[in-house]
Amino acid sequence: MTRVGVVDLGTNSTRLLVADVTDGAVTELDRRITITRLGEGVDARRLLLPTAVARVRNVLADYRRAIEGYGAEQTLALATSAVRDAENGESFLGEIELSYGFSTRLLSGGEEAMMTFRGVAAGRRLEQRTLVVDVGGGSTELILGGRDGIEFHESLDLGCVRLTERFLTSDPPTSEELAACADFVRATLGERVPGEVHPAHAIGVAGTITTLATLDLGLDEEDPDIVHGHGMSAEWIAGETARLASLPLEKIRALRGIERERAPVIVAGAIVVRETLAHFGLEALETSEHDLMHGAALAAAELPEPEEGDAPPGAYTCC
Repeated sequence: MTRVGVVDLGTNSTRLLVADVTDGAVTELDRRITITRLGEGVDARRLLLPTAVARVRNVLADYRRAIEGYGAEQTLALATSAVRDAENGESFLGEIELSYGFSTRLLSGGEEAMMTFRGVAAGRRLEQRTLVVDVGGGSTELILGGRDGIEFHESLDLGCVRLTERFLTSDPPTSEELAACADFVRATLGERVPGEVHPAHAIGVAGTITTLATLDLGLDEEDPDIVHGHGMSAEWIAGETARLASLPLEKIRALRGIERERAPVIVAGAIVVRETLAHFGLEALETSEHDLMHGAALAAAELPEPEEGDAPPGAYTCC
């Protein structure tokens, strides 16, 4: 058994997972998520804003204390779309390393897709031609595979923060804004996904999809034990997307099951989910709480043991 700590410096949220990894199985000990919107303004300015960086830094000290408190043997800190796109992304990671002693790894879109698929597949057998859909803040990863491995993967600039800032500027969004957003998603899928990609099943991960599942289940807040494995029909997702798109932000925030800080970007994320299912002619989507973080936990458990004089347990090491 190896105890690991993983931090995800995502475009919309900063996440923590502390887990025990045994023979490819991931047992969660602690998981946390804080909406930090690191990718705010990155699509337009190609820079991480000082206020966004400050929001992330505010949670990292708590996350590090948690990892040290659990006595993690291996740790892995990941950065994804916002940091990939920002001109000051590398300097941001350098500041994180200097301030907190974290070593960091910037994932390419392809690496993010592969690690997400590994996390979804951990502890289960995926049916052949299963499409994993990971809707993040800056990008959406699509991975087609099954028990024999991955057949196709692609990272698309279709994140919920990116699309909200680019298209959905009114409150509530106008019909023209909604149409432009959906048209862009459809065009991107048409251009970037080969015609021979034909999934038979779909599994969705990350905050947009787990929030939709929470709404479908009528929960007061997301409960991973209940949400994991929940199925939603494409018809319900389309109807719920239209309902959310018709509401002003404060009414979305007041809905049962909606996290207040996720509300501003849920419509764009739902549009990505709706259009992705429509593009592939899929009628349903299964929700998974196992995602990039579980794949990263497996990767962290495979890191070489620190040698004498290296960083002690609880300090960040990386590949």
